[in-house]
Amino acid sequence: MYGKMKNHLRAQIDAIKADGLYKNERVIATPQGAVIRVAPAGAKDGREVVNFCANNYLGLGNHPAIREAAGKGLEEWGYGLSSVRFICGTQEPHKLLERKMSEFLGMDDTILFSSCFDANGGVFEPLLGEDSAVITDSLNHASIIDGIRLCKAQRWIYKHGDMRDVEETDPDTGKAAKGLERCLREAEACTFRMIATDGVFSMDGDIVKLAGICDLAEKYDALVLVDDSHATGFMGRTGRGTWEHCGVAGRVDIITTTFGKALGGASGGCVSGRKEIVEYLRQKARPYLFSNTVPPAIVAGTLKAIEMLSASTELRDRLEASTKRFREGMAKAGFDIRPGVHPICPVMLYDEKLAHAFAERLLDEGIYVIGFSFPVVPKGKARIRVQISAAHTPEQVDKAVAAFAKVGKDLGVIR
Repeated sequence: MYGKMKNHLRAQIDAIKADGLYKNERVIATPQGAVIRVAPAGAKDGREVVNFCANNYLGLGNHPAIREAAGKGLEEWGYGLSSVRFICGTQEPHKLLERKMSEFLGMDDTILFSSCFDANGGVFEPLLGEDSAVITDSLNHASIIDGIRLCKAQRWIYKHGDMRDVEETDPDTGKAAKGLERCLREAEACTFRMIATDGVFSMDGDIVKLAGICDLAEKYDALVLVDDSHATGFMGRTGRGTWEHCGVAGRVDIITTTFGKALGGASGGCVSGRKEIVEYLRQKARPYLFSNTVPPAIVAGTLKAIEMLSASTELRDRLEASTKRFREGMAKAGFDIRPGVHPICPVMLYDEKLAHAFAERLLDEGIYVIGFSFPVVPKGKARIRVQISAAHTPEQVDKAVAAFAKVGKDLGVIR
């Protein structure tokens, strides 16, 4: 009975390959870090390259202090709980991590999830019923999109970053597009309204216009939810995230974020927010009620990361400097990069096959990056998404710029 499905899938896979959209998985033969080895299939060792595509923003993915803390957590609290939180899956470190995350993010309370994908999957459905509205940025992460699909609220999608009270044709899609204020006005009859947005949009490195969103939320009595996965730990003066970067302390109702990027890079996530919201989610959020608790080693490692970032801004300061160095170098070389200050720096190539070929050529130059193409980004918007880390040295940043310039000239991208 699998034959018909098999033939269908094979045809689809072949079409993906023919379009230059097939995503191969490279095998890393070392722990994560600024320098890694990439192994050929079946080999134990590989070539040494500089990694410029990890979410390891602060270089904590293999930091000795994080590894030591995780090891102690494993020894003291065990490997796993074999339980959800409300049965027998809550240990003292879980409650400590929730308190520390609340303090770090400036929120009332925090609830832990196995991932931020689960956090976004669990936050909308309990809070928003058929009489409610959720208004979401058109470029929000897939986890927000999927979480919204699980709730029964009425949905409005606003044009990316557009705060206006307008409806017009989007030149990129040819479809009607609305600004955020227009959506809020149309949703005024709903009992509750929630604006949901990424804090940083992961494909572009765009930072949310959070002050404008909070202004409109207050005008139209709406809640504000921000997924700060690509900001927690390093955006803002002390790394608290986009709310600090945008100067809107106390004006955001819900923050969802991950422990799997800047805060050690393993897994786990949370919803942090108003006291009653978090308390209610403990009773109603399905991924929380029906998924195993976050493992003790992850909890211990994340606690150590928060301790380190609360004590010093050295890592986020180093990341900021390296980001500026790379962006300025790439602009000077003549590349089309999206402007900004975030360590996500998309190098726009537009052509899918070119993006993947460019990434392969960079690997030959000792630079590990990945070409991004549809469906991860829109068709015709292919790119290489470079991500800077505090673990990168200035010399490694310069090496990456030089490699991009060499390959770019060889492939006719720059002169």
